[in-house]
Amino acid sequence: MLIVLVGAVPEYLIDNEDISASKEEYTKHLHDTNNFTSIVSEWHLIKNEAYKVNLASSLFFAGLLIGNILFGPLSDKLGRRPVYLSGLFFDITFGYCTALAPSYEVFAVSRFFVGIMNGGMALVSFVLTQEYVGKSYWALTGSLTNLIFAVGIAFYALLGFYIRNWRTLAFVANSPGIFFFLLSFLLPESPRWLYSHGYTTEAEGVLQSMAVGNGVERPVVKLKSCPGTSSKSAHSVFDLVKYGVLRWRTILLMYIWYVCSLVYYGLTLNAGELKGNLYLNVALYGLVEVPAFPLCLYFIEKSWSGRRKATAGFLGFAGFACIFTIFLPETNGDLLNPTVLALFGKLSVSAAFNVVYIYTSELYPTVVRNAGLGVCAMACRFGGILSPFIPTMKSLNPSMPFVAFGISGISAGILSLLLPETRNKPIAESIEDLQSPAYQLLSRGNEVLAST
Repeated sequence: MLIVLVGAVPEYLIDNEDISASKEEYTKHLHDTNNFTSIVSEWHLIKNEAYKVNLASSLFFAGLLIGNILFGPLSDKLGRRPVYLSGLFFDITFGYCTALAPSYEVFAVSRFFVGIMNGGMALVSFVLTQEYVGKSYWALTGSLTNLIFAVGIAFYALLGFYIRNWRTLAFVANSPGIFFFLLSFLLPESPRWLYSHGYTTEAEGVLQSMAVGNGVERPVVKLKSCPGTSSKSAHSVFDLVKYGVLRWRTILLMYIWYVCSLVYYGLTLNAGELKGNLYLNVALYGLVEVPAFPLCLYFIEKSWSGRRKATAGFLGFAGFACIFTIFLPETNGDLLNPTVLALFGKLSVSAAFNVVYIYTSELYPTVVRNAGLGVCAMACRFGGILSPFIPTMKSLNPSMPFVAFGISGISAGILSLLLPETRNKPIAESIEDLQSPAYQLLSRGNEVLAST
């Protein structure tokens, strides 16, 4: 969201319209009329230079794509904590490079590296958060993680309202990272990662420390060796293709993540640019997603819904919202018009995004969880990159973009029904667990107990 305010285009006047098209000439006659600064006003990114604002944003998303690919397998191999701490450190470092950039070129490069670190670090931190708590809390912690993301957008808008200099805004917005980086040294390694990689003694130590921190008397924790760790074979992203059960899940999940991103940004484009105060608009784009999270928590824990049906339902509703939008005239009253319907669709696809994060982390065993999430997040970035180009289909038919978004959402919802339900089922630690008869029996037993 940084580029929304840092790259905002101020209103400007050119006191001589007969000047040449060269940048040096028209910058001499350029006067902006706003009370804020941005990279546009500092480096005069208007007219032939205007594309550079979107280029910086594209470089950031390209960085996210690379970070999602790199950090997932690294954290599965080296551990969650060291990869998370390294990513956060460099995320903060390159964030300050953004604020202090002496030229547009340095600014753009810094956004690319922020994207790499931010995308990878955020992915690892989500998995680390999930693996600190028991399976029964995954829905809550996953929802709270994504809820704070939406609140963060609104908080950034508040900062932007009071800090009108773009360099100061970028500096202040980046500074809380130092506080969280220092706090993060108190975090232990994921006990699930330790256990799944054969570090049973270390995992027992982390669990005992957690028990003490929770006010429980120090228990005697003895864990059995995790199946699949005796060979010490290294796991990689290629395991997602090597094993049939993971290959099928990955193909379906990649498409679902791709559609979530495509429909999310598609509905945002359909809602149109809000008029009025820039900072209020940024806050609304974040706050409109907040109701999605209690809805998500309610549906995914119900026996008649669960993760699978909730994903299908939210994606299906978002898809139908896209399709129904094309049948409503722009002046169709105050309660039911394309903008309102599109915002309801955005709320629904936000809920789907939240469920999919939780659902995906439960579908992959611990040894390849980050690799699986990384591949899915990569597909998600492709959806975000392509979504702005879908509206160009209006040249064929004005309804074509929204038909495309609608069909994508509905198809992803239907395909999600092919995935197994994970509600009240144990988390697989190794790939062997997925095919173990004991694991299958335990899964069915938990499901029966939950339904009685």
